[in-house]
Amino acid sequence: MKRKILVLGGTRFFGKRLVHKLIENGDEITVATRGETEDDFGNTVTRIKVDRFDKESMKEAFSHGEIIWDVIYDQICFAPDDAKDSCEIFKGRVKKYVLTSTMAVYPFDDSASEKKVEKDFDPYSVSVKDGRMGAFDYAEGKRLAEAVFFQEASFPVIAARPPIVLGLDDYTERLHYYVRKVLQEEAIGIDPLDKKISFVDSDDLAQFLFWAGFNDLVGPVNTSAPDYVSLGDMIHLIEEKLKKKAHVVVPKTKEENSPMNFPVSIYQDVSVAEAAGYSFKPLSEWFEPLIEAIIASEK
Repeated sequence: MKRKILVLGGTRFFGKRLVHKLIENGDEITVATRGETEDDFGNTVTRIKVDRFDKESMKEAFSHGEIIWDVIYDQICFAPDDAKDSCEIFKGRVKKYVLTSTMAVYPFDDSASEKKVEKDFDPYSVSVKDGRMGAFDYAEGKRLAEAVFFQEASFPVIAARPPIVLGLDDYTERLHYYVRKVLQEEAIGIDPLDKKISFVDSDDLAQFLFWAGFNDLVGPVNTSAPDYVSLGDMIHLIEEKLKKKAHVVVPKTKEENSPMNFPVSIYQDVSVAEAAGYSFKPLSEWFEPLIEAIIASEK
């Protein structure tokens, strides 16, 4: 029997990869978006046009009928009111809810441990607030969305907390930025170079989300490569591949900061996912080949 899957979002980057994995699995898939981004799913999915950030639009799209979703994947929940809409509209109508959250829920300061474990941010103890995207910054919006789901949802929820997601088709082009700066011999604002950060491969994240939909694991889960890299090592690898020297400077203004120049080191412990049976691909398998692919695409 085909499983009924709803994907909120899912037409870009790792969300698109997730949908393709669901298609390959033979699931009955509905993709709900504003309809502004073309996809390559053909007639293998049902499309619903909806404004995820408007409760009446969500109610109109999903409050009618008798569909019980086996899994809902939510790629576009950015604020507590988004989460509250889902808790109300899908009550009694979903068996598992997979929320894409972020590593940004963790504290980014010198007082916190560099290596983040799930308990470093506890969504069960956060005071819930009201508001849509724009009322909060990205990190706070995600914290509050998690808090709503884990305190108010009547259905099982897992919150995947990815770090920076990398891939050749990353529309934010954060790794592309560094390749271009070295290639064009332009200044890169980093201070200091020894800061360590986590990454996850976009296809690996999509595979984890797929897996999470049909696994009993619930709660917050870190979703990164099991190892990490310093910004200095990343720059050095790009230098080696391009045979060019990077022009690294200490940024004097916010505008001079490069995209990954976090204030402190921050990387993830993924033992919760591993204990549940999922192993993320280490950087040694994909990071260098990805840099090579980006370089080839820029020349």
